[in-house]
Amino acid sequence: MSIIDLYQAFGVAYQTEGHKHCRPGWVNTTCPFCTGNEGYHLGVHIGSGHAYCWRCGWKPAPKVLRKILNVSESRARELARTYHIKSSRRSIISSDRLINFQPFKIPSDCHPLQLQHKKYLVSRNFDPEKIVKEWGIQGTGPVSYLDGIDYRHRIFIPIIWEGKMVSFQTRDITGKSDLKYISCPKAREVIQHKHILYGKNWNRKVGIAVEGVTDVWRLGPAAFAVFGIEFLNQQVRQMAKLFKRVIVLFDDDPQAIRQAAILMEELKFRKVDAAQEIIKGDPGEMSPADADYLVKQHIP
Repeated sequence: MSIIDLYQAFGVAYQTEGHKHCRPGWVNTTCPFCTGNEGYHLGVHIGSGHAYCWRCGWKPAPKVLRKILNVSESRARELARTYHIKSSRRSIISSDRLINFQPFKIPSDCHPLQLQHKKYLVSRNFDPEKIVKEWGIQGTGPVSYLDGIDYRHRIFIPIIWEGKMVSFQTRDITGKSDLKYISCPKAREVIQHKHILYGKNWNRKVGIAVEGVTDVWRLGPAAFAVFGIEFLNQQVRQMAKLFKRVIVLFDDDPQAIRQAAILMEELKFRKVDAAQEIIKGDPGEMSPADADYLVKQHIP
């Protein structure tokens, strides 16, 4: 029996592959632990059985089932065993074996920025030529695909680690796509992007941790991104190796602020001098002048 059987037995609404929030091999439902941004973010992997929310992270199976099904803790544990839903974080490792299962490849119809890409960046108050020079971005055209995934009309963002492109992320420029960001298929990543950081200058003693790539573009080389509010231990270890001090600057919604506080404490546990900065809104939407001022307050 699988998680699908369980959801059907209890009448839980769920989505499978093909839904905008559901990756291949996952069964997703609304996360009862998240605040804001409703969606099918909580996934259970059919193969490994572990539960993971794309916004707020790993969850122990009994806790998930107790919350979703409104049953007792003992009943939740029984159901987890019956339907092969794992509690341990170790079960996540099995899905990582898919990394670099296929050769790394970028989407078709990927080329230098065209007028529509530049207009999008200008509308976000970015200088297209500067972003191209500093971050090597490109654009996708009207017929761009990889492994059946639609990447058309997007900014193509290389993810570089140790001088090599190991993955990529793309950003919709039309405002019409359900998914603002679509990353490289996991099977083609040389290194899983959630195991590393997005940035370019690792020689600084102080860094500013942000959520996304556009936040980094706004703040400049002093910043690095963890690709969302959820972070992994691998990323925390990288921060501890690279920086003596980290300023955590996420968006101002309550869940992001909580995650930023957790990251700060994780860094302090690893003997990193860490602090949390809270601003109004999204760092990527700051004016260039405000962004420069913020950086100067923290970076010697």
